[in-house]
Amino acid sequence: MNNTIKLLMISDIFIITGFGLIDPILAIFIKDNLIDGTIFAAGLSTTLFLVTKSIIQLPFSRYVDSHDDKVRFLIIGTLLISFVPFIYIFATSMKYIYLAQFIHGIGSGLAFPTWLGLWSSHLDKKHESFEWSLYSAIVSIGTAIAGASGAAIAQFLSFRVSFFIVFIASLVGSFILFGLERKEGKKTKEIKIMHYHQKRKSHHLHKYS
Repeated sequence: MNNTIKLLMISDIFIITGFGLIDPILAIFIKDNLIDGTIFAAGLSTTLFLVTKSIIQLPFSRYVDSHDDKVRFLIIGTLLISFVPFIYIFATSMKYIYLAQFIHGIGSGLAFPTWLGLWSSHLDKKHESFEWSLYSAIVSIGTAIAGASGAAIAQFLSFRVSFFIVFIASLVGSFILFGLERKEGKKTKEIKIMHYHQKRKSHHLHKYS
């Protein structure tokens, strides 16, 4: 398994597993703790997130397919996602939740297509099924454990403690991706140097032919 796949997988373990702490309890938090908080409002906030994500990711995916800055946009997207639970910590009414879900939609719209593009292009040949299955199994198990853990933390400590833990976990997942940027930056520099030497060699042969 190459380093790009490892970094993408580890990053998602922190981010997706982290959000697994609060996804099962968010509707309860909204209903019981916020001004104007209702089950309908919780559903509406989810709709806002999904619609925003869908509107952004389709045109953006066309853009990143023709550009080499996937890692940069992946980092920007995941950092935006990371600040969603931070907003939850200070939420007193539904307007905070709507803002957080809108930001979550933007971040996911940037991160999802770039993550898929990097993952798909770096899968090891003849190990594609195993690497997809390993990713699915690890994230699923982590999310399952996080669901029970998040509910326990919210019940015995507080919702805001859960949100803070997710905020930290998501930031860790985002910072892991900076390893990808260094790797891709080094690779791009090597390609530019190679093209430069090839161009000089071609010019030299043309000059003396």
